[in-house]
Parts: sequence; C-alpha cells; structure tokens
Amino acid sequence: MCRNIRVLHNFEPPATDDEIEAAAIQYVRKVSGTTRPSAANEEAFGDAIRAVTAATRALLDSLVTKAPPRNREVEAAKAKARAAERYGLRGAASG
Repeated sequence: MCRNIRVLHNFEPPATDDEIEAAAIQYVRKVSGTTRPSAANEEAFGDAIRAVTAATRALLDSLVTKAPPRNREVEAAKAKARAAERYGLRGAASG
C-alpha cells in the first residue's frame, strides 16, 4: 500500500504540493488499513491527510543538506534497474 511514497527531499525542482499530498494519502491509507474510509470516518481521514501533508511540507522546508540536488530522471532509472534486478525483466522471451 505504501509503495507510492517516494523520497521527496533534495530534488531539483523541489517536491510539489501534489507529490507531498500523494505521500500523505498513502501514509494515512497504510496507518488506517483502508484505501477508502467509511462515511463515518471520511472527515477524520481528510483531517489526517491535511495534517500529514502540512507536517511533511514543514519537514521538507526545514531540512538542510550539503549534498547536491538529485535528478528525478536519474533516480527513476535507478529504481527501474533495482526493480528489474529484484523481479526480473517482465515480458522477456524465454530461451
């Protein structure tokens, strides 16, 4: 359920509000154990998403690093390579 939470710190350009909110949604889904809250819990679910989004933004805004900013395309290529190594290449023809 939390596979969509990605590292958001130290990228150029910085993480967008949409990326931060998406990570917050995944976090709240994981903690609550549900992808869609019941009508009775919808308000609490939304409140939690807003609180986690705000806390994440505050954290990212306050972090300091000496490392150069990461490149999104390079990090995505690294992740694909790790996945290919871990799970094998999908659709590869058998020999």
